Amino acid sequence: MFEKVLIANRGEIAVRVIRTCRELGIATVAVYSELDRDALHVRLADEAYSLGGQTAAESYLNTPAILEAIERSGADAVHPGYGFFSENAEFARAVSGAGATFVGPPPGAIEVMGDKISSRLAAEKAGVAGVPGRSEPLTDPAEVIAFGEEHGWPVAIKAAFGGGGRGMKVVASAAEAKEAMESAQREAVAYFGRPEVYPEKYLTWPRHIEMQVFADRHGNALWIGERDCSYQRRHQKLVEESPAADFPDEIRRAMGEASVAICHACDYEGAGTVEFLYEDGRFYFLEMNTRLQVEHPVTELVTGLDLVALQLRVAAGEPIGLTQEEVAARRNGHAIECRVNAEDPAGGRFLPSPGKISFFRPPDGFGTRTDAGYESGDTVSQFYDNLVAKIIVWGEDREIARRRMLRALAETAVEGVATTIPAHQAILSHDDFVAAAHSTRWVEERLDLSGVTASPATVAEGDDGERRVLREVDAEVDGRRYRVKLWLPDLGEAASSPASGARPTRSKRAASGPVAGGDGNVTVPMQGTIVKVMVKEGDAVEAGQTICVLEAMKMENPINADRAGKVKELKVKPGDALGAGDVVAVLE
Repeated sequence: MFEKVLIANRGEIAVRVIRTCRELGIATVAVYSELDRDALHVRLADEAYSLGGQTAAESYLNTPAILEAIERSGADAVHPGYGFFSENAEFARAVSGAGATFVGPPPGAIEVMGDKISSRLAAEKAGVAGVPGRSEPLTDPAEVIAFGEEHGWPVAIKAAFGGGGRGMKVVASAAEAKEAMESAQREAVAYFGRPEVYPEKYLTWPRHIEMQVFADRHGNALWIGERDCSYQRRHQKLVEESPAADFPDEIRRAMGEASVAICHACDYEGAGTVEFLYEDGRFYFLEMNTRLQVEHPVTELVTGLDLVALQLRVAAGEPIGLTQEEVAARRNGHAIECRVNAEDPAGGRFLPSPGKISFFRPPDGFGTRTDAGYESGDTVSQFYDNLVAKIIVWGEDREIARRRMLRALAETAVEGVATTIPAHQAILSHDDFVAAAHSTRWVEERLDLSGVTASPATVAEGDDGERRVLREVDAEVDGRRYRVKLWLPDLGEAASSPASGARPTRSKRAASGPVAGGDGNVTVPMQGTIVKVMVKEGDAVEAGQTICVLEAMKMENPINADRAGKVKELKVKPGDALGAGDVVAVLE
């Protein structure tokens, strides 16, 4: 086994790996950007080394800086987590060249399966059919149009070297092809460092089912179990569960066997996830993620296996040590995971909400687990993924797990940033969730989030001109405790600290969508960087028309006008960094 592991990542996955290493008696090394100097993963590791920079490209995607940290620390293994370099064959080779072991598959397997185009070809050779798509990168929007006219609209444009919904755009018609392709390429470069994208048929009402697999260098490969990841927004997962509900056993076994065949086809080693779309009794190969998944804890809870520990053992050359029958015997009960992202789900917009977490209280109790990368006082940066924590519960059956998750969500307190918790509560309370009547498009097409707010607060100005905020406070009347809402003077952060007994609130403006406030000033609702300007001064615009595109937390957000008018003044250009409330254009 290894003596010292460097985690080339940040956030909750870095914390997750550090904890397992500590249990195995392995020393840990953290790396960090300037913005993460005091982050939780840095505080927990045995050693930590600065990568410099702020953005991912300047830090966690800076290969020379990570190699220097490996040399200085003497780490004999590198765990890449997920995202960043986790599916980068050149980084894996560089780690090996530095004398350390890459905790992941061989570079050759990463190249075959990490590239979504070559992975389709490998799956076909293994006898596993994929979603109709093209096996070469796109070079011109005309190719998207031709594909759509041949296979029908809509069409999905996807990052060839990505996953997790990053760099994916859905094109409903030929008129959208050019802008969607450019947007997908920008996101692909921002998150994976590669611009290649390819088209794929977008199925009408599929479920996203993925299979956890493991393989070792001794020729053993097996499937651990499936996860249903169909509850998504912007093609990124919100809720995951295992096992998949209302899912035939014969399909489960066939999918598992297909996943193992794909592993053998590319000489795979380590942890991997083979993803499928399932519709009308048939499943189609989607892609293989050559790494640990964000949602791996639900598999851990239903099998009792520590997948990070298994990763480390396999990377050290040990056999998996389990048979397919033994894995099947371990599966028990039902697990659900909710991703707590720093996003405001009000009205279904899911707007990024970077900022300082003034207070964080995770849930507890039987069958309840929290994997978090933040604590009270930490800051969620606009430059990185906005995952704050994952809440995972286990129950004897799906209904017990569902009720346990609702209890855990109600216990969770995250203040200072908006989170997706209200959306999770709406999802798990819905009759469609209970009936497992869902698809990857259910959240955006069927779930009504019009009444959802990230917090119950608002801000007002009193008759005396004093700014007041609506806060929940505790009071006792005749010895009985009550929680009441009061309009109180806004005293700033000191009044909203946990010690004050009051809970900080978010203004109405901060919770609003990326549109103008009706006064002619088009503003942005969050920190971010302008990546594209869609209009020029003097242009006439309609209500809802996109003025510019703001990138925040690796997601592109259209900034729209909420009224018709003429662009009197344009205040931004591509590359400008903005803060919440900054004006991008003035309409007249």
